[in-house]
Amino acid sequence: MRHAAIEYTHDEHQPRGLARWLFTTNHKDIGILYMLFGLTFFVVGGLFAELIRAQLFQPGQHILAPEAYNQVITLHGLVMVFAALMPVTAGFANYLIPMMIGASDMALPRLNNWGFWLLPVAAVVLVLPFFLKMLGIGNGPIDTGWTIYAPLSVQSGLGVDFAIFAVFLLGASSLLASINIIVTVKNMRAPGMTMMKMPLFVWSWLMTSLLLIAVFPALIAGAAMLLTDRHFGTHFFSAAGGGDPVLWQHLFWFFGHPEVYILLFPTAGIMSQILPTFARKPIYGYRAQVYSYWAIAALSVVVWAHHMFTSGMPVGGQLYFMYSTMAISVPLAVLFFCWLGTIWRGAMTFETPMLFALGYITLFGIGGLTGLVLADAVADQQYHNSYFLVAHFHYALFGGPIMGVIAAAYYWLPKITGHMYNERAGKWHFWLTMIGFNTTFMAQFFLGAAGMPRRIPDYALQFTDLNMVSSAGAFVLGAAQLLLLYNVIVAWRGHGRPASDRVWEAAQGLEFTLPSPPPYHSFTDQPVIS
Repeated sequence: MRHAAIEYTHDEHQPRGLARWLFTTNHKDIGILYMLFGLTFFVVGGLFAELIRAQLFQPGQHILAPEAYNQVITLHGLVMVFAALMPVTAGFANYLIPMMIGASDMALPRLNNWGFWLLPVAAVVLVLPFFLKMLGIGNGPIDTGWTIYAPLSVQSGLGVDFAIFAVFLLGASSLLASINIIVTVKNMRAPGMTMMKMPLFVWSWLMTSLLLIAVFPALIAGAAMLLTDRHFGTHFFSAAGGGDPVLWQHLFWFFGHPEVYILLFPTAGIMSQILPTFARKPIYGYRAQVYSYWAIAALSVVVWAHHMFTSGMPVGGQLYFMYSTMAISVPLAVLFFCWLGTIWRGAMTFETPMLFALGYITLFGIGGLTGLVLADAVADQQYHNSYFLVAHFHYALFGGPIMGVIAAAYYWLPKITGHMYNERAGKWHFWLTMIGFNTTFMAQFFLGAAGMPRRIPDYALQFTDLNMVSSAGAFVLGAAQLLLLYNVIVAWRGHGRPASDRVWEAAQGLEFTLPSPPPYHSFTDQPVIS
């Protein structure tokens, strides 16, 4: 690919001060805001997780009252999914997609600004019941579990109402961002960049945006119905009034299962940028990966009820959702084989981004394999709502998307800041994360197989040893993430050595043709792809 030579400067009408961040429509600024917001709530959600594991370190401990435990475990799930993972991945999309496709900015920059600033409002709404309780108003935040199941959510306290309004705001933010990405990718690609020449990271975000538009309205509609059940006399989910609590499960999981792939797709795209760089080989199976994205997206919206095998589903329904769930493993396996084909016999080096990418493949692979166990309608009767499910879920979402986000942070941080991070600290971060994570959640597979249910603040004595192991691993895992914060600060404050324009020897892509850090306005002349 080629583009016109440009002499870059870093003072081209770049706004300064607080107003820059409040009113900016620049895609890089908004991307940084998303990333900082998500990083902040990774810390908040991680602290909730440490509280949970401190409570479960030994039976009979009462660090948290049962009501507070339910609130913390609910907020941990909601914060990690909606306030941490989704904003961080959206931050990388905002920062990188225009540069990757040779565009000057996102297609709808003012919409981009609105999409971000809805997020802090939603976060405040979600945690506000904490402070209202201190004033004697309500009984604290939402305490129903992150799935907000009826009929408990119909009867629960004021925190559910705040969570519903947070869902409305989060939905609006996600839909605005998705529309913006689709229009940008469709209309603003550089001349010569056909759809099949786009980086796979851009393809992954195109599919993510389409999925968000397809499924988030189901959650918004369910939340609106729940609100009317609670305050306006309707009975959508109340059996006493002729409604059906299972209807909420259908609406939630029609959104909730594709949400796994909404989180997976961006980090799958990240893998397809990182692995070729450090294997020093072209990406293997480009078209196969694109077609896999389409297949996964299509199948993800027809498998939702495998979360509901214990809800009284007829045998025919169980068979359909069991087989369709197993079918989705085929395009996922194609992605894995393409990643393995990329690194096979490559001239690999093991810088920190590559280590986290390989950790992603390993841990998410375990999450996928254990998902096949849960897809079996008979086996699910034993494992449903046990700690086996908790372990599987975290191998899928921490072992996949979070490991992918960390890999992306190390890969593009030098490009964003203009300075390298501390490589030794990065490798310590990887190994401590792998040790802490596997110690935490491998123990939970055994706890679930032994019959320990999830979402309980206390447990029987026979589960003590494995819970102590799991909690010890969680403390190591949490402490390890401080090394990521350290490396972000090192690069951001310019303490690392200056990064070159390409950063990594074999890095490909238009973003690596720009200086490090990129100028405020990326391209004064749009590049031409040959």
